[in-house]
Amino acid sequence: MNDSVVRVGIVEGEYHWHKHDNDDEFFFVLEGQLLIDLEDQTIELNPGQGTTITKGVMHRPRAPKKTVMLMVETSAIQPTGD
Repeated sequence: MNDSVVRVGIVEGEYHWHKHDNDDEFFFVLEGQLLIDLEDQTIELNPGQGTTITKGVMHRPRAPKKTVMLMVETSAIQPTGD
């Protein structure tokens, strides 16, 4: 909807620090646990929880165990960051 896509991610481990200059990103956990490190805090998401990372915010997602999540973002977003 409105140039957005919903992606299913099955992840475990750390992703690198990055940001998206022009796009917000929404994470919703279905199974497992997702930790999203920001410069000044860590957001903990468990099943049934979600959060939006606002454009321009440095972040690093990490999953201490196998995690299934939905990501809602624009179709143009680069997963590696801008």
